[in-house]
Amino acid sequence: MAPQIHWLLVLFAAIFTNNILLAYFLGMCSFLAVSKTLKTAYGLGLAVTFVTTSTAIINFGIYRFFLDPATSLFGVDLTFLQYIIFIAVIAAFVQLVEMVIDKYSPTLYMALGIFLPLITVNCAILGTSVFMVIRNYTFIQAAGYGLGSGLGWFLAIVLIAGIRQQLRFANIPGPLKGVGITMIITGLMAMAFLGFAGVANLG
Repeated sequence: MAPQIHWLLVLFAAIFTNNILLAYFLGMCSFLAVSKTLKTAYGLGLAVTFVTTSTAIINFGIYRFFLDPATSLFGVDLTFLQYIIFIAVIAAFVQLVEMVIDKYSPTLYMALGIFLPLITVNCAILGTSVFMVIRNYTFIQAAGYGLGSGLGWFLAIVLIAGIRQQLRFANIPGPLKGVGITMIITGLMAMAFLGFAGVANLG
């Protein structure tokens, strides 16, 4: 199934038709909380893209060259460990990203606040690693999917941040202000992205 899909198709499908946030609604917590300004959305989006791409590649290697062979060798299904190992790898990379941002952009570091270390439990990143295993991707496909998922999440949060900044000048009914109008716009964005379904779909 997966080996016949070109990695570029996997990449573009992950950004548009199978957007990890707009198609599966993974990573919604930080998406809603950090999308109030373009600067913070841009910074977190780049951080998530880096972590998603890097951890997808590393977790692919761990699964293919350790967990999967160990299951065959010992006759015991060790794939249940994938969630623990995947999260550990993600946590390590988040620490790396946190140190880099703190060193080179203290303002962005302070703006992101608690949501930067919370990338560790961003289900969009874990979902990317789990989906690549379920879909039996090759290495190049896994790398493309990791990058595409990160870019898709980045695109979604930057788009909603730009819209939310413009909404400050709009006359929005009181009950819909804040999360309410953001959820409505997110739903409309998800519907708009469905327009790419005829171009590429990973199922």
